[in-house]
Formats: sequence, C-alpha cells, structure tokens
Amino acid sequence: MRKGFHEPVEKPRRFYRQVTVEPTEAGFGVFLDGRSLRTPQGARFAAPTRALAELVAREWAAQGEAIELAQMHANRLANTAIESVPGSRQAIADQLAQYAGADLLCYFAEEPAALVARQEERWGPLLDRARAEEGLAFERTAGIVHREQPAATLARVREIALSLEDFALAGFAFGVPLLGSSVLGLAMLRGWLTADEAFELSRLDEAFQEEKWGVDAEAAERADRLRDEARMLERWFESVERSDR
Repeated sequence: MRKGFHEPVEKPRRFYRQVTVEPTEAGFGVFLDGRSLRTPQGARFAAPTRALAELVAREWAAQGEAIELAQMHANRLANTAIESVPGSRQAIADQLAQYAGADLLCYFAEEPAALVARQEERWGPLLDRARAEEGLAFERTAGIVHREQPAATLARVREIALSLEDFALAGFAFGVPLLGSSVLGLAMLRGWLTADEAFELSRLDEAFQEEKWGVDAEAAERADRLRDEARMLERWFESVERSDR
C-alpha cells in the first residue's frame, strides 16, 4: 500500500554502538563501530580538524533509538562542505554577495525613535568595524526601500568568501541567510560576536516589538530553533579554528 502524502516518514534506526574520531589521510574521520562515516553521496567523511570531526561525532553519539537526521545540523553542514562546496565556490560567493546587497543591518527603522536609537547603538559599531577591518563600506538607509550597495563592497564580499577553505565557506554560507546579514555572518566567522550576540542583533526589531506587545508562542519556538542553529555555527567556526585567517 502506497504511503499517503501526510504519513510520517520512518526515521532510520540507530545501527551502531560506538562513535570514534580517528586521523585519516584526508584529515579526521568519524567512525561508527569502526566503519567510516560517509556522506549521502557515498564520500568518506573527512574534516580538516579533530575538533570539527568531534563536533559531528557528538551528534551521532547523542542519537537515541531513531536517528534524527534533521536535527544533526553539524553533520548536514559537513556533508555540504564535502559534497557541494568544492564545485560551487564561485556560485556560493555570488550568492553571498547578493545577500550583502540587501543586508539587514543597512535598513534602519524610520520610527519609533527608541528603536532607531537601539539600532544606531548596536548595529552602527558593527558596520564601522566591517568597514575598518574588512573594507566593507555599506550604505545605510531608513525604511524598506531597496538601496544599492557599492560594487566594490559586493566584490569584497566575494573575495572574502573565496579566500575561505571549504568548511569555513560552508559555515559562512550557512550563517548569512540564517542571520539575514553578511555582516553578522562575517562577525561570527571572525569571532567578533558570539552566537547569542549575533542572533539577538539579527532580530532587534522583533525583540523591540515583543517588549511592546508580548511574545507569540509560535514565534518564540522558531526563534529558539534558529538560536540553536546559530550556537552550532559558533561551535563550527571554533572547530575550524579560523585557519582561514
């Protein structure tokens, strides 16, 4: 009998007992009962650092009777770094530049004054730092009408992206849409901000509205889920050891 569209997909059962990390010719591998972890396309898993392999290994070790693949964010990001990034570096860099062309931190509110002041206080210094340390001169605006960003700034975003090794680039490409900002993604990559700091800056307007109108349960649940992903990304960048700098 064919399954209906709304029937739950059966989750894979845990088939291993022990998870270990061992050095390999390509870096550091994750092993399930001594057998090498493989990506969905069949490639052997290999991370550039032991810490990164251990981050993925902890997700596998934490699984119960059923494997929650959708919740294994580091594992999915590692698969992307291994399978997708090497052959798509220019396309990824172009996509990141496209995000930078409408960066969240460039769109300040017109009102109320309290929100504008908060954005000036918390976003302003980060934009200044991006200009001073990374050569990213973003044009700020008020309201939601699109404002073109300088071609040199977008080119610099591409340059930064292409300078990263595959695992760091995968993290950067994950963080920018997660936070809605190339500046915030870069701030996490460079270690300027913690995950919690970057995530709160990404939802400054939402937090302001919650203070005024209260917290919506569904929105809070979504925020918690995205915050967890940001915290994973912080551990990811720490595990990559920022060897790209």
